[in-house]
Amino acid sequence: MLFFSFFKTLIDHEVTVELKNDIRIRGVLKSVDQYLNIKLDNIQVVDELKYPHLSAVKNVFIRGSVVRYVHLPSQSVDIDLLEDATRREAANQAVKAK
Repeated sequence: MLFFSFFKTLIDHEVTVELKNDIRIRGVLKSVDQYLNIKLDNIQVVDELKYPHLSAVKNVFIRGSVVRYVHLPSQSVDIDLLEDATRREAANQAVKAK
């Protein structure tokens, strides 16, 4: 749930989603769910000449299972907050394992 919570903080920020079929789509993150399904608005395909059939598409819903990477703008990521949340999550998992 850590990544779900983290991605919720990036709503209305521009992200680039790289799919497992090598298509990269840049757009404004509008929603994300617990399965990391992603909805993007105002999209642009990064290599538009390679995928001209996607030039007319403006909004997409991407199933989480086809996502390879999500590239984030560095100014949108609070690294200290993310590190603290990761440490807390790891500590909670260690307590549950005992």
